[in-house]
Amino acid sequence: MKILVINGPNLNMLGIREKNIYGADTYENLLEKIQKYCDNENIEVEFYQSNHEGCLVDRIQEAYFQNIDGIVINPGAYTHTSIAILDALKSVMIPTVEIHISDVKTREPFRQISYVSYYAKKTIMGMGTDGYIEAIKELCK
Repeated sequence: MKILVINGPNLNMLGIREKNIYGADTYENLLEKIQKYCDNENIEVEFYQSNHEGCLVDRIQEAYFQNIDGIVINPGAYTHTSIAILDALKSVMIPTVEIHISDVKTREPFRQISYVSYYAKKTIMGMGTDGYIEAIKELCK
């Protein structure tokens, strides 16, 4: 099983930004946690983070040609704005689980819309960084 974990804008700032919402774990800690889980489960995992919408679209499209089996995506703020990311996911038809560290349903009204959820087989939110592990488990079912 080959999983691609995609993180959108500002997720590289974990451990620095809004610790009361996102916690104190750094982005590096997140990647280590996911890598350790995947190593134990014999899952091949690749990570990608960008603050740029077009780069995220490009990486989703590349995943198709690399025979990626599943995508875990935290689109960050693009969750609420990017039809381009939604269309890229629909184009490649790779099973996808959407992840959010915080429970976006309890936050600002503009965060209530998720374009990615129109395609994702499941959305996991409010579990902190453990939600990434749950997303990978979901893809492996």
